[in-house]
Formats: sequence, C-alpha cells, structure tokens
Amino acid sequence: MQQKFIITNDGHLRLGRVNMHKDLLKEGDVCIGGGYYEIDYTQNRLILSRESYDFGRPRWDLLHGRLKMPKAYEGMGISYRPDARHAEEMDIGEEAGIEWE
Repeated sequence: MQQKFIITNDGHLRLGRVNMHKDLLKEGDVCIGGGYYEIDYTQNRLILSRESYDFGRPRWDLLHGRLKMPKAYEGMGISYRPDARHAEEMDIGEEAGIEWE
C-alpha cells in the first residue's frame, strides 16, 4: 500500500493509503488523474507528485471551479510536482484555488 491521491471531475481531491488509485473512487466518480503524496511536517506542506498508473497525470486544466480538499489539511501549503525530483512545483492554492470541506 502506498500514499496515493486522485482528483475527480467534480473537483474532489481524495488521499489514502491504497494499492491502486482506483480504490479511492466512490460510486459515480470520474477520475481526471492522480499520483502520490507525502506530508512534510517540518514545513507544514502536502506535496503531490508524479502520476497514477490507473489514470495518468492530474488534469488540473479540467477542473471547473476550485479543488475541494479535506478540512484536515487547511493551513498547509499544497503543491504538485510532475516529477518527484526535478520538475518545478505548482502551488495548488494559487493555480486552482481551494475549497475546504
């Protein structure tokens, strides 16, 4: 099991320790990509990275409105790195906007 995330077409970000990204889907969901995550407690950041084997790279451009995030992560910096090591990070709050649930 690994720390994985997905984004649904209605804007929900789902995180969990699962075997497959598809295990994060709920009935009726359509996934628009996913990847892996880690939490940097020292810098209070949630770092999303890479891409899902099941669904590919997150399609941030397909989000309509804000990204819906669990309230438990409110106050953390949230970023996405397409490549776990070398790519420039995208600040999710700036790029997509976040709605806390």
